[in-house]
This record gives sequence, structure tokens and C-alpha cells, in this order.
Amino acid sequence: MISRPIYLSELKQFIDTPLIKVITGLRRSGKSTVMKLLQAELLERGIATEQIIYINLESFVFSDLKDAKSLYEFVQGKMVAGQKHYVLLDEIQDVQDWEKAVNAFIVDFDIDLYVTGSNSQLLSSELATFLAGRYVELTIYTLSFQEFLSFKSYYSQQVVEQDKTSLLAAFNEYLRKGGFPVVHIANYEQDTIDKIVQDIYDSVILRDTVQRHKIRDVELLERVVKYAFDNIGNTFSGKNVADYFKSQQRNLNVNTVYNYLQALESAFILHRVERFDIKGKEILKTQEKFYLGDVSLLYATMGFRLTLISGILENLVYLELKRQGYTVYIGKLGDKEVDFIAQKQNEKRYIQVAYKLESEKTIEREFTPLLQIADHYPKYVVTMDEFWQGNIEGVVHLNIVDFLMRGI
Repeated sequence: MISRPIYLSELKQFIDTPLIKVITGLRRSGKSTVMKLLQAELLERGIATEQIIYINLESFVFSDLKDAKSLYEFVQGKMVAGQKHYVLLDEIQDVQDWEKAVNAFIVDFDIDLYVTGSNSQLLSSELATFLAGRYVELTIYTLSFQEFLSFKSYYSQQVVEQDKTSLLAAFNEYLRKGGFPVVHIANYEQDTIDKIVQDIYDSVILRDTVQRHKIRDVELLERVVKYAFDNIGNTFSGKNVADYFKSQQRNLNVNTVYNYLQALESAFILHRVERFDIKGKEILKTQEKFYLGDVSLLYATMGFRLTLISGILENLVYLELKRQGYTVYIGKLGDKEVDFIAQKQNEKRYIQVAYKLESEKTIEREFTPLLQIADHYPKYVVTMDEFWQGNIEGVVHLNIVDFLMRGI
């Protein structure tokens, strides 16, 4: 089993703290693997096997644990008197009233508790009610480019050389295959990868969206998904979506659109990114952008479309910024847009993303908004250009491989 050090190192700092560790993320993004890595870490620290209680609630072995009472009694039965226990509950959202069991564990026992779930809204809302101030949330994302290289080396025995040509070739493979760990554990053909991702997508739509949010018109939901996927990298509002459907002779009110988008967001299929007025220094309430939990979801449902390459590259940059711990906004500067404002504590970064700087017009479009920002935080233009590496008045031009390998 290959390590995912970004997440394990973050979890390590919370081991043996009184906080409940809540691990969320898109289905099949690697939450269960992180739980197994955590078990190995605990054993390495000298924790006895009987002190670690791991329950994967999607396993048939634990199919009887359907509610808080049965879960509580099962865990209680596994405990040894006088010992501290480390309880790891995987995909807990399928247990009815699970938050009551979690609350009782903390009150009744000496435990260090970790839970995972594939629905952000479920975890955040219910934990906020029952466990305010007593939990910390860690989001797992699909594989970064660096993790993809590690998987490629570990599972396929293909070590990618660190020269630019080799890395660019590997990036094109990553761009096309996406980041779900399961598609990188063998040398699958692209058709097989698309089918695997389609199955993941279908599962998320059915279990984490349709069933959880009691959506009746699945076909209409799918149309909203495709609208969002087709507008990757573009700002839009619920009204834009409703107006589009009206032009297609389909009635869909704005509230339903927002409910669908919120359901897709809570299942991590979509990530909502708000706009921030750079001059006015305020968050704007309209015309957000939505990015995908993994770009391969687009290919599996709509095919690989080179016409969307700019939005796909934006998506990759957005996810990498989130992995690096940044809070991300879309920047508005007068009538111009900055693709990303990335903030972390006292740090701030401005990033533009483009496919290639093939003309003076494109160079001007990408660099001008950054040059007009009147502060001294670092500013970057990230592209797929292999040769054009010029900086303009302090704005740094980065090839996307350099960005993914070294960050900003």
C-alpha cells in the first residue's frame, strides 16, 4: 500500500488530541486508504492491535450496524476495560443518527475517534449541531500529479525521469486519466478507465445525491450536471441555468437549480468557488464558478473535449491549490477577472491559467489584470507553454508541470 504523506502528516498532529477527526471527500478518492495508513502509524507507535477498532460501514461484515444504538453496542463490545481505544469509523453517513453514537463515544469512553464520510453537507451540518468546537475536518482529494507519479512508480514499475520531456509526457497522461487512485493501480486502457470512472460517477449520483437528497427527476439532475461540466471555468448563476433550460423548452425554477447544485457540491462532484471583489474587498453573491471533484468525471460522462482545455487546466490548478491548504476565490477587478486568489493565513497568491500564450492578445489578456493589482503579493500565469518562460514586470510565468511539482 502506497503512502499519501500530505494527509497522513496532517492527521499525525491530531493523534491523541480530544478532537474528533472527520475525513471527508469524493467517493473513491482514498479516504479508506488514509484510514489504513493511520492504523499502520498507530501500530508503529506501539498501540496494541486490540486497542484499534476499525469498522468499514460499507462492508457486508458490518451491514447490521444500521443505527446509532447498534453501532454503539458493537464498539462497546470490542473495548477492553482500562485501556484507551482508537476508533476508526469508515463511511459513517450510512448509519442512521450516527452523530448521536459519536457524541456518546466521546462522553462515555477514553477514545481517540476518526470518522470518514462522502457527504460534506451531512457531516458539517450534523456535527455542527452535536459536536460544536470538538472536531477538525480534513478533506481528501483525488491524486495530485506528484502522487500520480508515485503510483506510477509503485504499481506499474514505471519511474518517470525528472527531465522536462518525461514530465510533460507524464502530465499529458495524468491530464487524460484523471486522479482517482483506483485507475492507477494497473495499466488500464483508456476505455476501461472511463468505465471505472463512470461507475464511480453513477454511484455518487445515486447514493450521495439522488437518494440522500430525495431527488425525483434524475434525468433533470443529469442535465444540470452536464451544464455545469460544459461550463467548467466559466462563471454562471442559477438563473443562467434556469434560462438555458427554458430555451430548451424545459421548466426548471431557480430554487431547484440551486438545490441540485448544492446536492452535487455536498457529494464533492462539484466545488463552488465564490468571487471576490479585489478593490472592494468583499465576497460577491452571484456568478460563481464550479469545478469538478476530478477532471476524469467530465471525460467519463461527456468524452474528452479539447475545446474545454482551458477550463480543465483551471480545474487542475484549483484542486492543487486546495491540496496545498489555500482558501480559493475568483478575483474580480473592475471588468476583468483573475482566475484565482489563493489565501492561507497571511499569504496571498494571484493566479491566471491559460492553455498557451500563442499571441500578443492572449499575453495581454492574461497578464494585464495581474499587473493592475496594486499590492505586492506574488502573481503567476500558469500555462502549458513549454518554451515561452518570460516574466513581465514581476508577474511570473510558470509551466503547469512546474506548478504541480513545486507549488507556489
